[in-house]
Amino acid sequence: MLKRTCYSDKLKEGEDVVLSVWVHERRDLGGIKFILLRDREGIAQITAPKKKVSEDIFKLMDSIGREWVLAVKGTVKASPQAPGGLEVIPQEIEVISMAEPNLPLDPSEKVEADIDTRLDNRFMDIRKPRVTAIFKIRSEILRAAREYLLSQAFVEIQTPKITASGTEGGTELFPISYFEREAFLAQSPQLYKQTMMATGMDRVFEMAHYFRAEESNTRRHLSESDAVDIEMSFIENEEDVMYILENLVSYILTCVSKNKKNELALLKIDISPPSTPFRRVRYEEAISLLQEAGFNVHHGEDLGTETEKALGNIVKEKYGDDLYFLTKYPLSTKPFYTNFDGEVARAFDLDYKGVEISSGGQRIHNVEVLRTRIKDKGLPVTSFEAYLKPFRFGMPPHGGFGLGIDRLLMQMLNLENIREGVLFPHDRRRLEP
Repeated sequence: MLKRTCYSDKLKEGEDVVLSVWVHERRDLGGIKFILLRDREGIAQITAPKKKVSEDIFKLMDSIGREWVLAVKGTVKASPQAPGGLEVIPQEIEVISMAEPNLPLDPSEKVEADIDTRLDNRFMDIRKPRVTAIFKIRSEILRAAREYLLSQAFVEIQTPKITASGTEGGTELFPISYFEREAFLAQSPQLYKQTMMATGMDRVFEMAHYFRAEESNTRRHLSESDAVDIEMSFIENEEDVMYILENLVSYILTCVSKNKKNELALLKIDISPPSTPFRRVRYEEAISLLQEAGFNVHHGEDLGTETEKALGNIVKEKYGDDLYFLTKYPLSTKPFYTNFDGEVARAFDLDYKGVEISSGGQRIHNVEVLRTRIKDKGLPVTSFEAYLKPFRFGMPPHGGFGLGIDRLLMQMLNLENIREGVLFPHDRRRLEP
């Protein structure tokens, strides 16, 4: 098999190259034939004038079908009409793999497909340059997040995804058979990353995988999702955690805007990295803004999908901000491990264009207060003894957050559905592929 020498975005006039590609489209003008070739980095054109290529190649071009896999050896020539102003005159074409003629969807996107058809045929959907661009940007988000956190003295960890109890109690749990007893898929690394604060490794992060039995079948809910989770010790209050989060998000957006210009252009997205610190909107102010806008919301209620979206529009119109923190929530709306000042939680959410992409705060580090809060939430203390044990032997003040990668990507790229930015999304209805 011919060995690739470069991707389609690295063509240079006058060079002999070998491309490993899929057939995107083809045209036959009689005395000259064209095939658009697609690889991970873009589109290249091979041009076969009858007088300049071998008879075998000219004949072969007639039989090649869409989505066949080829290796093409040829010489790069200037051509103003070709993608990128360059074309390849083929010297050798090797057919590596053929595709059935009736394609399940159209990677050229001349024929649109609904989201279910796309996900049923995800392998082919991702061949679309626009969809490939989404996942290259997702990769950059993860790279940038890891780079920033390592620069801030965080240590990367991996925590178990099979647990004896739920992270926060509740019903969003996937039970599994674990030998002679019941266990659960981890909702988040919350309890483990807090335990790490008792080990002396006082700043940790994980590229975490979440499992949540979400009953909601909405554009932003999944049964499996990914997040950047961090926990850090010796904090004064939740503001120390918010500082890391806002600078992390700002760094991610800066890296994407700088390093993925071609992908953003293909998606018609313009990213202006936000300045820090992000705006803080107190819970009471948020409720007042929504009430003034005619929404029937009351103090003590958590914000739902529609009110979150509406608040995003209000904050954008009033302050010009896409990213903002919601702070000073009622304690009753937050998990048992959240620290508090009276009835106010030392917690926050980070919203991006009206969608929550992160939540976090300062945690309780006093074991007796934790026991009381677990009871107050109606949870059995006995189910959390393994979690509570480290708190009995020297636990520093600490806090953290989880930043949802799927939602961050969705909001960054203005995707209609969170599933567009997940390789193989699973939800209440979908378990395959």
